[in-house]
Amino acid sequence: MLRSGGATSLSRASLRCVSSTSARTTSSLAHASAFPKQASRFIGAQNRAPLALVPHKPFSTSLQRYVTHPGNPFDKIDKKHEEVVEHEKIEPHPEEVSSTSTVHQVFGEKGVEEQEKDEDMLAGVKADFKTIKDTFALDEVPREALVIGMAGVLPYLATSLSTVYLAFDINHASETGSGFLFSPHVAEQLLHIIEPLQVGYGAVILSFLGAIHWGLEWAKYGGVHGYPRYAYGVIAPAVAWPTILLPIEYALISQFCAFTFLYFADARAVVRGWAPHWYSTYRFVLTFIVGASIVASLIGRGQIADQINKLPSPADRVKALRDMQLDAMEAEEREKMARIAAEDEEGGDDDEEEDGDDEEE
Repeated sequence: MLRSGGATSLSRASLRCVSSTSARTTSSLAHASAFPKQASRFIGAQNRAPLALVPHKPFSTSLQRYVTHPGNPFDKIDKKHEEVVEHEKIEPHPEEVSSTSTVHQVFGEKGVEEQEKDEDMLAGVKADFKTIKDTFALDEVPREALVIGMAGVLPYLATSLSTVYLAFDINHASETGSGFLFSPHVAEQLLHIIEPLQVGYGAVILSFLGAIHWGLEWAKYGGVHGYPRYAYGVIAPAVAWPTILLPIEYALISQFCAFTFLYFADARAVVRGWAPHWYSTYRFVLTFIVGASIVASLIGRGQIADQINKLPSPADRVKALRDMQLDAMEAEEREKMARIAAEDEEGGDDDEEEDGDDEEE
C-alpha cells in the first residue's frame, strides 16, 4: 500500500510538473511576438531546463523569424511618401513597350530588344593571314642571313619555273602544232638539261644545311654535344647525293622528303638550344619555297610525261656504258677470231702450194 500510494503520488506530482512546464512554455510562445528579445532569452532558459518527460515540438518558421529578428518585424509605412505618390500622374511611355517588354533579360534594357552583335565571319581567316604575315616577316632573322638565304633558293625556284614553262610550251605545241617560244624538240632538250641541274642543286643545298650543324658544334653554340650534332652533317649528304642516280620523278620526291625531315630536325635543334631561336622560322620559310618549287616541277613534269622521251638517268647511262663495253669486247673478240681464221686459211693455202711443188718435182 505504501509503495502503490507513493507511486501514485509521485505520478500525480510529475504530471503537475509537466503541466506547469507546458503552460509556461505555451505562455512564452504566445508573448514571443510582443517581446522578441526577452522571449529568445526565456526560451533558451526553458530549453536548458530538464524536460526529459515531454519531447519538444519544433518552432514554426514564422515564429523563429519573429523571435530572432533584431527589430520590428513589420515595415513602417511612410504616410507622407504615400501621399506624394498618390497625387503623382502616371505618364505613358509607349516607346518602351514592345513584344519583349515583359520578358526582357536580367541585364538587358526594359522594352528594348537586344541587338545581336555582328560577328565578323572572316575573323578566323584574318587571324590566319596575320599569323602568316608575322611568320614571313622574319624580323628577328639577321639581314645578311636572310638575303643570302633567299638568294640561295632562287636557282631552285628558277629551274622549277623553267620546268613549268617548258611543259606548257610542249603542251601548246602538241595542241597547235607549234611551240609558243620554242619548238617541241628544243623545249624537250632544254627540259633534259634543267632537270639534272635542279636535282644536283638540291643535293648541294641539303649538304649545306647539314654542314651548318658542324659549324654550330665547332662554335660550341649551346654547349658541346658531340656525335648527336655531327650526325646532322653526315646524314644530310648521305641522303641527298644518291638521289642524283634516280629518275627525275623519284629524285624530286626523295629530296622533298629530305628537306621536310631536315626542317623538323632543325626545329628540334632550336628547341634543344642547339641553334638560334630564329633559325626554325628561317628554315620554315626557305623549306616552304623549295617544297613549293619541287611540287610545281612534279606537276609540270606530270603533264608531259607521255609526250617526251624519257631522259636516261645516271644509272641508265652506267648500264649503257657497260653494255657498250661488252659489245666492244665481243666485237674485238670476233675480229680476233676472224683474223686467226684468216691466218689459218692463208697457212693452209701455202701448205697446198708447197705440196704441189713437191709433186711436180
